Amino acid sequence: MASITKRGKTWQYTVSRMVGGKSKPIRKGGFKTKKEATVAAAEVEADLQKGIVPHLRVEPLDEYFREWLKIYKTDVADVTLKRYNDTLRAIIDYFGSKPIQDISKREYQAFLNEYGRTHAKETTRKLNIHIRACVREAIDEGIIRIDFTRGAVITGSVEAKRPEEKHLSYFDSKRLLKELYKRLDRSLGYYVLLLGLTSGMRFAEMIGLTKKDFDFKSNEIKITKTWNYKKGTGFAKTKNDPSNRTIKLDSKTMGVFAEYFKSAPDNISGLVFFSPNSKNKVITNENVNKLLRNTLKDLNIDPITIHGLRHTHASVLLYKKVSIYYVSERLGHADIDTTLKHYAHVIKELRIEDTKTAIKTFEEMVVV
Repeated sequence: MASITKRGKTWQYTVSRMVGGKSKPIRKGGFKTKKEATVAAAEVEADLQKGIVPHLRVEPLDEYFREWLKIYKTDVADVTLKRYNDTLRAIIDYFGSKPIQDISKREYQAFLNEYGRTHAKETTRKLNIHIRACVREAIDEGIIRIDFTRGAVITGSVEAKRPEEKHLSYFDSKRLLKELYKRLDRSLGYYVLLLGLTSGMRFAEMIGLTKKDFDFKSNEIKITKTWNYKKGTGFAKTKNDPSNRTIKLDSKTMGVFAEYFKSAPDNISGLVFFSPNSKNKVITNENVNKLLRNTLKDLNIDPITIHGLRHTHASVLLYKKVSIYYVSERLGHADIDTTLKHYAHVIKELRIEDTKTAIKTFEEMVVV
């Protein structure tokens, strides 16, 4: 039997235990009530009966998350790693070095609510995903028993831009594509915009391209790296393993680059979008977005960003009934669920047409 004693204003349990014929009791204090200490002691005794030695060492959440990040997130892109570090900073700001064993579901929900007051709902959701994965690992290691992230309600006061607002319609995409071809002689940035629209590549993937990545015989581009344009110069990993891919492009786009390569100046890294006057030696995201914004303004089209061209590329393919599995692979998404989440609005619109087609198919089958 465990003994429960009061020490000052808190309660402590002591559970008897023999190790190698010697008495090595398990003690833990700091409980606000006698009942809490009694329940905790009963859990320890139950574990000991099963041959499980309870994990009693205090594990601060911030330290555990940092260690978890170091061990399990070694192969993520720099941009993704930055998001994890943002989560770590949020943990430190709110919980400090509070032990993971002492965090309740109620306190964790209060943390999410506080975070959501100044962040978009999608940002809060990603933060919760990071912490939930870490907490589940702590449960597997026997450090904690209860998943305090389970059933958490995600909130956010700053509305994130909806996916359907981030891309152009099929009609506007055609107008933009024609205009980009007309402006290629003005700036290398228009080549980035053209490639973004026709390939769906991420910005970091595009500016990380070298001439060797282009195969003009098969009209394919190999994507195996990015360019670290935010933290400095140099090649970096792609976002995830599926992002390492080879995609086929239309002959007109590839022809444009084949012609450009004939007169393009060489550089030590072999970069396609090399910019010697830029701090990071490549065309900047700001410059490309400015060109896109001005082009869309001239066409009287609502503005989107360079990343919006990636959404446009995917939406156009889905609109044209291209398989979502192919679109997912072409974009380099981690899994099909990512594609479904981002483009649910397009799929919903197409489902109406699919329903009509399904009904019409069986109606025509019974026509004599």
